[in-house]
Amino acid sequence: MGAADGPSSPGDTHQGGGQAQVLVVGAGPAGSAAALHLARAGVEVVLLEKSGFPRDKVCGDGLTPRGVHQLIRMGIDVNAPGWTRNRGMRWVCSGRQVEIDWPRLGSHPDFGLTRSRHDFDDLLAAHAVGAGARLHTGVRVTAPLTDRAGRITGVTGVAGPEKRPVRYRAPLVVAADGASARTAVLMGLERDPTRTVATAARRYYRSEARSQDPYLELWADLLCSRTGRDLPGYGWVFPLGDGRINVGLGAMPHRSRGAVDLRATMDQWLTRLPQDWGVGEETATCPLRSAALPMGFNRHPQYHRGLLLVGDSAGMVSPWSGEGIGQALEAAEAAAETIALALARPSGAGREHALRQYPAEINRRWGRYYRLGNLAGDLILGRYGYRPILHPRVMASPPLLRTLARLLTHVADEPPRDTVDALLHTLLRAVPCPRPLARRTPPTRP
Repeated sequence: MGAADGPSSPGDTHQGGGQAQVLVVGAGPAGSAAALHLARAGVEVVLLEKSGFPRDKVCGDGLTPRGVHQLIRMGIDVNAPGWTRNRGMRWVCSGRQVEIDWPRLGSHPDFGLTRSRHDFDDLLAAHAVGAGARLHTGVRVTAPLTDRAGRITGVTGVAGPEKRPVRYRAPLVVAADGASARTAVLMGLERDPTRTVATAARRYYRSEARSQDPYLELWADLLCSRTGRDLPGYGWVFPLGDGRINVGLGAMPHRSRGAVDLRATMDQWLTRLPQDWGVGEETATCPLRSAALPMGFNRHPQYHRGLLLVGDSAGMVSPWSGEGIGQALEAAEAAAETIALALARPSGAGREHALRQYPAEINRRWGRYYRLGNLAGDLILGRYGYRPILHPRVMASPPLLRTLARLLTHVADEPPRDTVDALLHTLLRAVPCPRPLARRTPPTRP
């Protein structure tokens, strides 16, 4: 039974709301993963989702080995029907194409996965329910509840088609409500305007010729339709294994370059695809859809007065590649572990000290990597796209390509196991570690 096929718990009837140790707002990958890990740790958790399941999302539908690793840690059966494995990436640039297999490392799988978000989110939410989380669908959170000190103590919302007022209370709230970050904004956590917000668009097509392709295909030489400049991003063709492919493109333009017309740029690119792929209006199975991609930690701090931010609500999309699902799953596990340890302490200064370890842990894992990625985006990727780093000499050098692929996808062993790992770790150690930022201004009261 899917997560929306019936009540996942007695509390799913929304009778005025409820109470728990932790509320999770949003049942996307970040929220469901956080709820699952919390429930497994014995924490009473309520997961709130405004939609029903299954539901669609704008996404490339691809997972690198880092994301696959998180699914396995969650107990997801990645050998079950619906998952399509891939061996690596195929880069296409300036008339050349090169295939790069995922590395064989001790800490990560040597394969990636694709699966449509239409049932991916449903699957994760169902696993969270199976672990003991209480899922309440059809609940749109409208505002945080706070005490006199401005600390979050729950949320208000409306439930069901009749929009009945509901109120949920908990001493801790996980915001996993996506790019809108509504809960964080209402708690006074504004987006950092210096960080890039990318945009992505995708469409599904029937293509038997490419649906079983063992590689994720990435095009780095696309041109913007209006200006003729290099696209500050890339296009992708991801096989879904069910007769369909996901075709899309992402752009993260520098502030000085202006917006990119994704629809026109996509139409222009499709004329370059081989005719035997069968990609055209007659084989499209859905409209072109687009969404924002908040990148490079564009909202901080990740913990503030009882509220923990995970996934897109904290702008955790990689500034290197635009990947967000793997990061969301990993941050959710870190947040859940922090919360479980904090709740083992009495409320007060000791618990608060434990909760503040969450942004410190996120900074330890990704701080240098994201800082370097933000710099690369400002200087190169957001201005000139990926063509400069996929120079013909790079495309002709397998060692350079393997190093670049691991840098872009953040797939490396810790400690280093080979020369590429050692090189990447040396590079990141040379980057000054950013200090976690603290919120100095008082939150906005609802």
